[in-house]
Amino acid sequence: MIDVKIWMEAGMLHHVQLACPPGSEDASREFYGGVLGFTEIPKPPALAARAGCWFRGDGFELHLGVEDDFRPARKAHPGILVRDLDGWARRLADAGYPVTFADDVPGMRRFHSEDCHGNRLEFVEPFG
Repeated sequence: MIDVKIWMEAGMLHHVQLACPPGSEDASREFYGGVLGFTEIPKPPALAARAGCWFRGDGFELHLGVEDDFRPARKAHPGILVRDLDGWARRLADAGYPVTFADDVPGMRRFHSEDCHGNRLEFVEPFG
């Protein structure tokens, strides 16, 4: 349940949008829906005619929007909070995606990977 008072004062992240190349919705569905297990959600009618697709994870949405001159985001990225970080790393590695662990943030285990379009993704799990 969202604490409305906190939301009204500080705001909460609702979604992150990443870019994808034209005609890549099926690859996006395979990666975000299949590999990561996120749920595809319908775009609002006013936006449905535009290309791209939207997904919902546990407590956030990730929107993919088509860019004609697409270049993957190599530095900017969403940080996805997960449970069982090692399980997520195995899931991505088993599907052929890179997994690079980093231990430079106190109290946080994390790794970077990329989506089917080469966009950087970070997966984080607090500890301690």
